[in-house]
Amino acid sequence: MRVVIDADLCQGQGRCFSIAPSVFGFDELGSGVVLVTGELGEGELELARLAEANCPEHAVEVRE
Repeated sequence: MRVVIDADLCQGQGRCFSIAPSVFGFDELGSGVVLVTGELGEGELELARLAEANCPEHAVEVRE
């Protein structure tokens, strides 16, 4: 499993970062970015799914 952020949808509200700061960060424009490359660990995966569910723009996606 891995996580991605759709840059076209992200408005930089920061909920993903608030929920999972070890998985998400911000770029120079304040948009969300994924910090973890490759597969997520079990704890990170759980937090990423929570961030996906709480993103108001539906920009976060956990993929198989």
